[in-house]
Amino acid sequence: MGVPPARAEPRAWGREPEEALGPDYNVAPTKEVPVVLDRPLKDAGDPRPVRQLRRLRWGLVPSWAKSPDGAARMINARAETVHEKPAYRRAFAARRCILPADGYYEWVTGKEERDLEVEGRRKRPRKQPYFVTPADGSVFAMAGLYEFWRDRTLPDDHPRAWWATCTVITTEAEQTPLAVAPAEGPRSLADIHPRMPLMLTPDRWDAWLDPARTDPDELRALLAPPPPGLLRAYPVSTAVSNVRNNGPELLKELPAPEEGTLF
Repeated sequence: MGVPPARAEPRAWGREPEEALGPDYNVAPTKEVPVVLDRPLKDAGDPRPVRQLRRLRWGLVPSWAKSPDGAARMINARAETVHEKPAYRRAFAARRCILPADGYYEWVTGKEERDLEVEGRRKRPRKQPYFVTPADGSVFAMAGLYEFWRDRTLPDDHPRAWWATCTVITTEAEQTPLAVAPAEGPRSLADIHPRMPLMLTPDRWDAWLDPARTDPDELRALLAPPPPGLLRAYPVSTAVSNVRNNGPELLKELPAPEEGTLF
């Protein structure tokens, strides 16, 4: 999944960031991504949480992990089990975040390959990439979790002694028709991939980010899928399949899938 950061004004999320956040049009696992979270400011002397826009490494490393080696495999957490999985349950209870993005990339696969993905088995190479984005041009607010990990091999004052990492929560892909579907190809998100990032509607942002909310049942209720028909998808160049490619041209809509990429 590729996640180009949103172009939305930081003020829409709360506190102004202390550094400029440039766009990234081809985000890959372990890269830094912009994340919105509610947390007390460091060394501020005030325990009240403040909404912040931070840069976190994509690929969650649990606080108890012996090393960060598995971070690239922890980019997604399933909404159905996130509250009980050892790697995520502590963060689910206290360290929730939102990853704002213009949208995400996903690759169309044939039915046989999709069946393997549902079963959690090894997948064959991807096919035609699509960009999925809100149909009204708004920000795609992905539910996420964040965590802190201490590298015990480094001294306290080392700049890499602490890692701040995050993961995107996913849910079953919508089977209802897209708000805007391509002329050729998939008609729903489920036609593209069996899973999708869980999109939080604005009415759930505050509750999801509030660290004072700890009731598991209330938090799980916030992970209900959004209303259907909010998203559009369109084919983009296969250049996005190479993480070395990065630029606004990757978001350009193609009139049709590239020849030879479908099934």
